[in-house]
Amino acid sequence: MSLQITPAEALWFLPFVLPLCLWVMWSDLKAMRIPNLAVLALAGVFLVVGLAALPLSEYPWRLATMAVVLLAMFVANVAGVMGAGDSKFIAAAAPFIDPADVGPLCFIFAANLLACFTTHRIAKYSGLRRLAPDWTSWDRGRKFPMGFALGGTLVIYLALGAAGRL
Repeated sequence: MSLQITPAEALWFLPFVLPLCLWVMWSDLKAMRIPNLAVLALAGVFLVVGLAALPLSEYPWRLATMAVVLLAMFVANVAGVMGAGDSKFIAAAAPFIDPADVGPLCFIFAANLLACFTTHRIAKYSGLRRLAPDWTSWDRGRKFPMGFALGGTLVIYLALGAAGRL
C-alpha cells in the first residue's frame, strides 16, 4: 500500500500546514478548543497553495470535498458525535487528502489516535502533568482533546507523502 499524494504536493502543503496543526494540537490540549482562526487559516492555505500544488483539474474536486465533509461533520456535530472544532478542522483538512488515500489515512489516524490517547493519559496521571498544570484537558473527565490526534494525523500523512512512503 502506498500513498497517492505526490511528494511534490505534500512538500507544497507541509510547511504551511505544520505550524497550524501544531497550534491546533496545543490549543486543544491546553483549552479543549480548536480556534476558528486556525481552521480558517488551514482552509485558506489550501485555497492559495492548492492552486500551485495540485493539477488545475483536481483543485475544484478537492474544494467540493471540503464542502461535502463540512456538511457531514455538521451533521455529526449536531448528533453529538463530535465537537464543533473537531468537525470544522476535519472539513478544512479534507482537501489536503488525496481521495485515493482515505484507506491509508484511516490507518494513520487509528494508530495516531491510539498513540495520542495513551500519551495524554500517561501524562495526565503522572508527574508530567506538572509541566502544564493549567491545561483544561487534564480536568475534563473522560473527554479527550481530539485536535491532538487530528492535527498530528494530517502532519504525519503529509510527511509520509513528502517522503514518498507508507
